[in-house]
Amino acid sequence: MEFGRIIISETAMNSENLQDVVHSNISVINLMREEGVNDDLIHEDALMSYYLDYYYSQYVTGNFPQFVHHSGWNKELNELIEEGLALVGAPKHLELFQQQSKKIKLMSSVKLNKFLKGKLEGVNPIRDLLNNDTFFEIEENLVTLNADFLKTHPDFEVLSVDDMFAALEEFVGHEIKRE
Repeated sequence: MEFGRIIISETAMNSENLQDVVHSNISVINLMREEGVNDDLIHEDALMSYYLDYYYSQYVTGNFPQFVHHSGWNKELNELIEEGLALVGAPKHLELFQQQSKKIKLMSSVKLNKFLKGKLEGVNPIRDLLNNDTFFEIEENLVTLNADFLKTHPDFEVLSVDDMFAALEEFVGHEIKRE
């Protein structure tokens, strides 16, 4: 049975930084995974938000080639991100993602595999080809859109940290060690 809730801590909800809402969701997912919960049992929109943030943070720290390199250019992940960009209302980001994906589709599998297995640093013509700073000019704020998507979701709940643990412990069927 799926965990049909997207839970965020009261602290994150009350924070002025919207990234805290997104990170609270990520913490819940990471905790569930640590407790052996399969992704199939985690709320699909919570996961989508998680991967959208992964894409965002990879792009911000190392541009599109870093996302491609670190993610291994995973078809399922890419579909989730496309779906996520559409769902949160980021059509310009979606368009950029699709344009960048086309560059990779036009690449030979040999070239792509060489890029994925190689180093990102140093002389790297494929990395240079995939770099695209348009991302930083787009006026759609992915953090805000992602946080708003979570906060307006019908399955969204704000809980105290204790209640979050209680909900997760009930779901996994055992006590979760707190750090």
